[in-house]
Amino acid sequence: MSSAVDLLTFGESMVSLRSAGPLSAGGCLDMHVAGAESNVAVGVARLGHSVVWAGVVGADPQGEYILRQLRSERIGTHHRVDEARSTGVMFLEQRTADITRAFYYRAGSAGSTLNREDVDRALAAGPRVLHLTGITAALSPEARQAVEYAARRAASEGIVVSLDVNYRSRLWSREAARAALSPLARYTDVLIASDDELDLVAAAPSDGGNSDDAETAMAASLLEQGVGEVVVKRGAAGAGVHTAAGRIEAPAVAVTSIDTVGAGDAFTAGYLSALLDGGDVACRLQRGTVTGAFAVSTAGDWEGLPSRDELSMLGTTASGTTQR
Repeated sequence: MSSAVDLLTFGESMVSLRSAGPLSAGGCLDMHVAGAESNVAVGVARLGHSVVWAGVVGADPQGEYILRQLRSERIGTHHRVDEARSTGVMFLEQRTADITRAFYYRAGSAGSTLNREDVDRALAAGPRVLHLTGITAALSPEARQAVEYAARRAASEGIVVSLDVNYRSRLWSREAARAALSPLARYTDVLIASDDELDLVAAAPSDGGNSDDAETAMAASLLEQGVGEVVVKRGAAGAGVHTAAGRIEAPAVAVTSIDTVGAGDAFTAGYLSALLDGGDVACRLQRGTVTGAFAVSTAGDWEGLPSRDELSMLGTTASGTTQR
């Protein structure tokens, strides 16, 4: 029996108010939808897969805006409206050309009330892949329990579980993140982390050594726990994957960087899309680096993510080209 949905993800989507300069100086703010899980949902949906996002929004215009935007991307929504809480808000300022700062107003938000009942309703969609992030686990004790329950239940039902660590220092400490996320490895098929996040899900070697040796040791530890693929995002240095068969690296696609926000989620969307297509690890890496390049070379968290027929544009078209 085929799955009804290719990918299910759940978490908090917020309204993002973006400023091109310092917030303290005032100026115009542009309104967007933000959230790691919904970023991945958009990326996977644009590549032609069926996607469902589950979450909680407030009974306010911001929640309506989020749902309208996701549905316009052909994403199914399994959502709950919390009448007593507001939809989360984030301010994002481009402080310098290379530094973007986020300021969250999401404590006690509607999205932080995600619970096991929400997970049960969403999993009824019968997904092939369940994508989770550490951000959701940081929102509240209830949301943390929902993430653990979702991973455990999905694994028991043979659903591929993808976990992106996505550590956010403004939401919790590294110690709290490690305590919550490291136990999830036992349920995870595809574990995704930036190179500075691996120690949140695997113990770093006690004898030190260089960063490459430490990464290899931590990846080996995760593979021994049953993780199928340990995917390491390195930003401008590309990405790598550790599996039982060995290690594969891929360079980043060379583009002019405009906005790095959402680049990691874009990579994850490309990687999971290729997995859904049955591509091997090298294919998944290649698509992930391409979608990540689209993200950094366009403004917005997800607005510039490619459709399937646009994937070949980068790396084959001369810089500054106008296609006519």
